[in-house]
Amino acid sequence: MFNFKPIALVSGTVICAVGFFLFIPLITELIYKTETWQSYAVPILLYLIVGGSLVITNKNVDLNISLKEAFVITVISWILLTFLCAVPFVYTQISLSFIDALFESMSGVTTTGSTVLTNLDTYPKGILLWRSYLQWIGGIGIVIIALFILPFLRVGGMQLFHLEGDDPYDKFLPKISSVIKKISIIYIGLTFILILFYYVFGMSFFDAITHGFTTISTGGFSNYDQSFAFFDDKVLFISILFMIIGSLPFMVIARTTFKNLFIIIKDHQVRLFLIILVVATTTIYILAKDFIEGSGAISKLINVSFNTISIISGTGYVSENFENWGNYASVLFLILMFIGGCAGSTTGGIKVFRFQILFKYINLHLKRILKPHSVVVSQFNEKKVPDSTYESVMIFFFLYILTFSVSALLLSFSGLDFLTCISGAASAISNVGPGLGNVIGPDGHYGGLNSYSKIVLISTMFLGRLEMLTILMLLIPSFWKD
Repeated sequence: MFNFKPIALVSGTVICAVGFFLFIPLITELIYKTETWQSYAVPILLYLIVGGSLVITNKNVDLNISLKEAFVITVISWILLTFLCAVPFVYTQISLSFIDALFESMSGVTTTGSTVLTNLDTYPKGILLWRSYLQWIGGIGIVIIALFILPFLRVGGMQLFHLEGDDPYDKFLPKISSVIKKISIIYIGLTFILILFYYVFGMSFFDAITHGFTTISTGGFSNYDQSFAFFDDKVLFISILFMIIGSLPFMVIARTTFKNLFIIIKDHQVRLFLIILVVATTTIYILAKDFIEGSGAISKLINVSFNTISIISGTGYVSENFENWGNYASVLFLILMFIGGCAGSTTGGIKVFRFQILFKYINLHLKRILKPHSVVVSQFNEKKVPDSTYESVMIFFFLYILTFSVSALLLSFSGLDFLTCISGAASAISNVGPGLGNVIGPDGHYGGLNSYSKIVLISTMFLGRLEMLTILMLLIPSFWKD
């Protein structure tokens, strides 16, 4: 039998947290002296009363949860967070429909960065800060899920990232708490540093805060329809550096000290990620340098680097319409959407380590064909890769491609063109943001899609962010049986 009290306790905590989060846009509107602050007051009061009641009535609950309860808590928390965070988009001055509000909220908390809004610079400061803050919260949220929940749920090979001595689950809780605390401090510290850099290099203080939130989280929401085309090369360069940092494993960053500064480079997936990034940037620059905007070679290189890291990291910022660089750039960017960054980072996509595991398995399989009786051991970051990890990664690959294909097919039923369906599904499942084509490309937005298409993309963003298996497990009837 399920113990629903831990689920109620976590749900109450999430509701209370959103209530406290809403003080941020409320205070912002008070500072800028607008009437919009009143739209946040009622949700704050309601969330704190309901959430507080759940927390108080379940505060003495034993938190030694089962594996099934961990699945349920993870999914319910994310759904609850999305719905609660959508409310301000409905009741503030912008008055979005429920579907549009849910789309914007899901895009925020999953750090996708797709938006249904236009004329962004005309919106109240509070709602602009709110949508950026959602991505910041979603960024640290997915790092915690990837490092401390998915390994226990054995999702997509993430069991490779178990910490030493993390079984059984209840004995690992104290260790989880200390590591989460350290990673959170690093995440907050990097955010403050980035905000300072943005401000020093030309952004207004408000823009520095909002873009600081959406850069380190590799989210991609901007205050301007032009995205980063609104800013100069100095700001783009700062953004490049921190998008790369956001794409790296936070567990490895947390282990980095002055005595071992090169520990990051020693990580296998970090090395491959940086190689992919350099090769992709160089390739596009060589092939498309005559079509790239910029006054010189350095400016063009910054533009190419910025858009490349933005796509592979799933940030989704754009500094110019990269579809003008040629078909090879669009195809390469579509491939980069699927690859994504490193496991344990804020990025989306399949993740670099899964490609490494898949190629290791192909190599292992070929060796076993040549020498059937030989014993071949594969390692990843000096850890033996068990057969269960290979199976988990292959299942993940299959579900990823299946979900992408079904999403693209469902989008086609709404009459969208082929490129919009393919790139929209790829962008949603990889949590990137912009797609390709005139509708949702770098110069477009998602506001023109019908409600059916938005619901498909909302579902795809959700599945992609929680890595399919976490959600699909709940759909199996046997899951709910003892």
